Amino acid sequence: MQKIVFVTGKGGVGKSVYAAALAHKYSLAGKRTLLVELGDESFFKTFFQLPQVQYAPTKTRSSWEVALWAGTDALKEYALHLLKSEAVYRLFFENKVSRALIHIAPGLPELAILGKATSGPRHHGPSSPHDVIVVDAFATGHFLALIRAPKGMAQAISFGPMGEQSRSIMKTVMDPNICDYHIVTLAEELPIKETIELYDQLKSEFNISAHVVLNKTLNTALKSDEVVPKNNEFVKYVKNTLAREEGAHDRLREKNLSPFEIPHIYNKSSYELVEDIAAEIKL
Repeated sequence: MQKIVFVTGKGGVGKSVYAAALAHKYSLAGKRTLLVELGDESFFKTFFQLPQVQYAPTKTRSSWEVALWAGTDALKEYALHLLKSEAVYRLFFENKVSRALIHIAPGLPELAILGKATSGPRHHGPSSPHDVIVVDAFATGHFLALIRAPKGMAQAISFGPMGEQSRSIMKTVMDPNICDYHIVTLAEELPIKETIELYDQLKSEFNISAHVVLNKTLNTALKSDEVVPKNNEFVKYVKNTLAREEGAHDRLREKNLSPFEIPHIYNKSSYELVEDIAAEIKL
């Protein structure tokens, strides 16, 4: 069965690079893997120096592929799949009234994205041929809106195809045999706070147990035989950083969370960084 992995976290914590490392790890395990970023602009295009990243998958230097999904593109693909005609699609969707309704409809772009991501396991709509889809999803607040979209649509539209498909999407994203969730954080106050809040909300609303990833930790980056230079400012930085990390662990332990740690990796090219982080990940 196709596996879908969602990666989220507060902006700036390194979730996109971690998502790429996950895609690389699954690819090394022999899985045909697609890395998906959500939105209108591509981070990976610049990060990996690719000629383009678009809705259709683009090959990377490694064996996995990358794509950029926006809600409007996912909705168009689904509509064309049902209507079987570009002309009919343009008649109903490419007009000012329809475009305005699509943009203001609450949760419709998010619903289209989740519908696209889960189309394979649900056997509905245009599916992806990949074994694993790693979704570099929205940051914490918007991510919660993404996961809530099918539930809200199912409540608003109880009957008919829209309600039925919304319930199907909701059932799929809540299935731990299909979907996996990773919340990436740093050992800092606001990211830890948002991580705990999102973890609690996913658990209470959807019974989703997410993995917590503590990124760029100095504790795991330092070697036991490493000699710390006799520089007061550097020593102070190390001590303060290690104290912050211990405080982050304390906060997470209070919630019975055991984070997986990724060490702080320096002076690496994009692909080397992804490969080194992938080496730390245990699937």
